[in-house]
Amino acid sequence: MDTTEDILRERIKELTCLYEISSIIVNTNVGQMQETLKAISKSLKKGFQFPEQTEVSIKTPIRSFKTGTINKSLTIASEINVFNKAEGAITVSLKNEKCTFLKEEKQLLDSVALKIGNLLERIEIQRNETSLRRQMEQADRLSILGEITAGIAHELNTPLANILGFAELVKDNLRTDQLANEDLDKIIDNAIFSREVVKKLMFFACEMPQERKVVNLVESIQSSLTLLDASFKKANVKYEVIAEDNLIQLKADPIQLTQIIFNLIINAIYFSPENSTVTITASQSDKNGMFTVSDEGPGLSEEALEKVFQPFFTTKPTGDGSGLGLSVVHGIVASHKGVITAKNKTGNGATFMVKLPKT
Repeated sequence: MDTTEDILRERIKELTCLYEISSIIVNTNVGQMQETLKAISKSLKKGFQFPEQTEVSIKTPIRSFKTGTINKSLTIASEINVFNKAEGAITVSLKNEKCTFLKEEKQLLDSVALKIGNLLERIEIQRNETSLRRQMEQADRLSILGEITAGIAHELNTPLANILGFAELVKDNLRTDQLANEDLDKIIDNAIFSREVVKKLMFFACEMPQERKVVNLVESIQSSLTLLDASFKKANVKYEVIAEDNLIQLKADPIQLTQIIFNLIINAIYFSPENSTVTITASQSDKNGMFTVSDEGPGLSEEALEKVFQPFFTTKPTGDGSGLGLSVVHGIVASHKGVITAKNKTGNGATFMVKLPKT
């Protein structure tokens, strides 16, 4: 039978173990989880009655660690709960069948599991705060860029209209001069191109008027795909539409909604390798209509994920894109009080998700 001295010695070991583990956990961040779990496991072994016969396994959603082979016939375990949901477990086993666990050792294990659960909750909160801060910084940058581009667009509109108008007048006066007419055609073509860039800038800055109507998102997707059928064939790329319902109604500007869908699909086609598939999904909740456009291309770098909606940022070669397409899409979505996000798929490719309110 254990003496009072033995019992007291075991309690001191358990309290020392809890103190050590608390000290290990207090300054841990997500990048140190593997080392933290290793240190906790070693400390936990010392807190048990038979440290040399004890093996520890800790499994969490972030990292896992075990000191050795777990003897499944002689174990105790405690769940690791994160926000009241089981997300892992600590398992302790004894190698020697003649050894037994103390009642207090299960209590020790429960306490350690609680501390690890608190650590994982803290890490999750930090991740969410970091993500929210990045989103706010991105929104602030886009808001400032929107104000700047709106000013640029307004300043350029008048001189461009004058260049176009006077070029056409001069062309009328020089109908017989073929060389001059060819040069004037170049001026007119470039002025028209510049005017389209200004229009895109105004879209980005949410300066274009809207006429919102009740539209069916699924029909808008199908219409855009019909227009882009030749582009799919030319690129030798297939598409698949997965619609949760045939009727997903939104209150949106029909032309601008089509422009969102059109731009995202064109972008997906551009980055899709031959014989791959662009997947478009449509779904809805009580308040929102959602759709995604996914490709099987190279995906987005970390820099691209951060800057993909900024005007003039593009991953396309020089001459293949102005860097305004996705900025325009972002501006239209924002003007509809919606949200657009970009992420990489598991494996290859990128996914753009648009969420627009129904009213």
